[in-house]
Amino acid sequence: MTRRRAPGAASAELLSTLGRLTAQAREGAELHHARLELAEALQREMLPSALPVVPGLRTAARYAPARDGLDIGGDWYDGFWLPEGGLAFSIGDVQGHDVEAAAFMGQVRIGLRAVAAIVTDPGEVLRTANDVLLSMESRLFATCSLLRFHPETWEIESARAGHVPTVWATVDGRYGISEDEGGLPLGMLPGSGYPVTRRRLTTAGAVVLVTDGVVEGPAFPIEVGLQRVVRLVREAAGADPDELAAEVMKVADSTGHADDAAVLVLRHDAPGPPFR
Repeated sequence: MTRRRAPGAASAELLSTLGRLTAQAREGAELHHARLELAEALQREMLPSALPVVPGLRTAARYAPARDGLDIGGDWYDGFWLPEGGLAFSIGDVQGHDVEAAAFMGQVRIGLRAVAAIVTDPGEVLRTANDVLLSMESRLFATCSLLRFHPETWEIESARAGHVPTVWATVDGRYGISEDEGGLPLGMLPGSGYPVTRRRLTTAGAVVLVTDGVVEGPAFPIEVGLQRVVRLVREAAGADPDELAAEVMKVADSTGHADDAAVLVLRHDAPGPPFR
């Protein structure tokens, strides 16, 4: 009969070391999983659970975190009702993609909501938000586009703080990039002004807002990325907004960019002359 031999001192030490390493690896994996769950929960709370809609206007959005680090970052989208019955939509990008950027993003997003509830002009909303952010003495800044939509007239008032231009297309074949005059990013310079552009949506189509993580990266410059989005929106101006948002977000996968990315789609069904 073969007798089992007790492990020697070297074998026992090896087994003990392997046991410690296994426990440390398990502890590290559990900690990483907990951090990811916390980041995902925080990001969910930072972004709206739903976007407002009215008859003839449907909305959709997508967000993707940076490809490294925690699943959290400084990009955002938002949509909310205004006291007088209008709708406001914003999209923006805070410098950086970490917990600090996410916290600053939350301050910017809530600040815009608070100011927009009492200030009607989008340019004044951005100007006031810029002053508030500067008073906080943060080292971060944020780009942003803010739209105010009037359901009764189908008018859109928009202002831009150093953000990516808006892409649009109509079902009758019109399309383009709205590079309206804008101001500096929020939190950079006191007294910055933000011109307002006014339009009326009178032809069925889509208005698409993105952050630079969607259209810019090592693979190609922002101009190329925007043209890719234009082609997608042009081909799907009358499509379901969720499907269009998902297709636009795919552009981010080809940029080679490791930044956060966000897409906001406003799909409208009003008849008449084109958005321009």
